[in-house]
Amino acid sequence: MPIRLSTIAMVAALCASTASAQTAEPFKIAFIDPLSGPFANVGELMRNHVLYAVDDVNAKGGLYNGAKLQMLQFDSKLSAQESQSALQAAIDQGARVVVTGGSGSSVVTALVQAASRYNQRNPGKEVLVLNHSSIDPELTGKSCSFWHFMFDANTAMRMQAIANYIKTQPEIKKVFLLNQDYAHGKQWAHYGRDMVGKARPDIQFVGETLHPMGRIKDFSPYVAKMKELGTDSVITGNWGQDLALLLKSAGDAGYDLRYFNHSAGGMPGTVTTISQTKLGRVTWVAEWHPGQADRPLADARAKEYKAKMNQDFLAPRMDLVPRMLAAAMAKAQSIEPVKIAKAMEDMQMDTIFGPVKMRAKDHQLLLPQVVNTIAPVDGKLVKTGWEGTNYGFRTDAVYSAQQVELPTECQMKRP
Repeated sequence: MPIRLSTIAMVAALCASTASAQTAEPFKIAFIDPLSGPFANVGELMRNHVLYAVDDVNAKGGLYNGAKLQMLQFDSKLSAQESQSALQAAIDQGARVVVTGGSGSSVVTALVQAASRYNQRNPGKEVLVLNHSSIDPELTGKSCSFWHFMFDANTAMRMQAIANYIKTQPEIKKVFLLNQDYAHGKQWAHYGRDMVGKARPDIQFVGETLHPMGRIKDFSPYVAKMKELGTDSVITGNWGQDLALLLKSAGDAGYDLRYFNHSAGGMPGTVTTISQTKLGRVTWVAEWHPGQADRPLADARAKEYKAKMNQDFLAPRMDLVPRMLAAAMAKAQSIEPVKIAKAMEDMQMDTIFGPVKMRAKDHQLLLPQVVNTIAPVDGKLVKTGWEGTNYGFRTDAVYSAQQVELPTECQMKRP
């Protein structure tokens, strides 16, 4: 029986499509974050989360057109100048998307500005910036850019969750604000004083200090000052070694402080430090925490990640970045950054940690926030230890995206 022409055409088209998919150029994304210096362990953790998701997207068929994602890696060295040089190198190597967020808000802001200037000068060759962890509200506020997307709750949203929780904790009476001397540290202090002050007008703010970032080796003078003032709780945006050394100094002094932080447990080594000092109650906020109840998809992802990467899975939002990028490309049926950006606007996804939405007017991801405290395993509220210790995470409060959503001052200019 003769084969019909239409059948031949269909087979030819299928073969052509398969051949096209097999020969499609990889879509290059550039990871730009600290891979050396005092925060190298943080940058490596972030890189591995993103890389795992890239590999998983590729293993499941890649992009809508059959192409694969390819991740280039660059060391930001926590420097705006180095990051901008890395951006140009990434563009020269063909990257159309930059993934960043672990270099501090001032560095990421400079990177977004550089990308925006480049895009204005090079229509048709634009590059997007997908930010997984730099949470300056200005990035989706007055300084918002069409070319930038924030995949984390911003500083104000996280502090809103903390303030909501502190409102339920009457034993907190005297608060000290200790933060790193850069944009994000100043903002964490500002929003702490403002939002916590409104939630609990009876709280006394006994002091406020900014310190150089990544340069303090001994926090005992700061601890002594807080003790002298009768501090019971500290609002600190410190991260990486600055948080670990603060906890160590307070532990060495036998000072059992409460700490309110934006991402403590999501940074390597924090749980280990607490387990060693056995003093200090660190409360932080994120979209999910390890061991959180009723999150089977996140538990499964964490197990898969640990098996492949040989380290703990801590930040689903970082894992989300390549996946949402691939989904936006499929929606747009395009690899052009302008079309990808427009497809990502108002995109909603069911994720391993709950439903999220990328707000179109400012490119701020709206996602749930979980307030939790690093605490000893008790078999009830904390069932699993972390980092090889008998300390894990206790859920204190869970807030939906709507409960922490805040208005924006963004007036976005669109291409």
